[in-house]
Amino acid sequence: MNTVVRKIGNSEGVILPKELLDRAGFSTGDRLQAIPTEDGIRLVKSTDEFEEELAHAREFMDKYRDALTRLAK
Repeated sequence: MNTVVRKIGNSEGVILPKELLDRAGFSTGDRLQAIPTEDGIRLVKSTDEFEEELAHAREFMDKYRDALTRLAK
């Protein structure tokens, strides 16, 4: 199944065919996590657990922003 990267507003995106969404178990409004892989991108449904972990990570990064910035150099 082929698709094309398209301009969507100020961003770019991919429109997935309905049969592919059905097969993956995705529906309108689902939050997805995009995971880079060696072969491309893997899409999985986000879970509340993931969202909670992400919130903790953001809090940590905000708290230690200066130290992380120095370490990144």
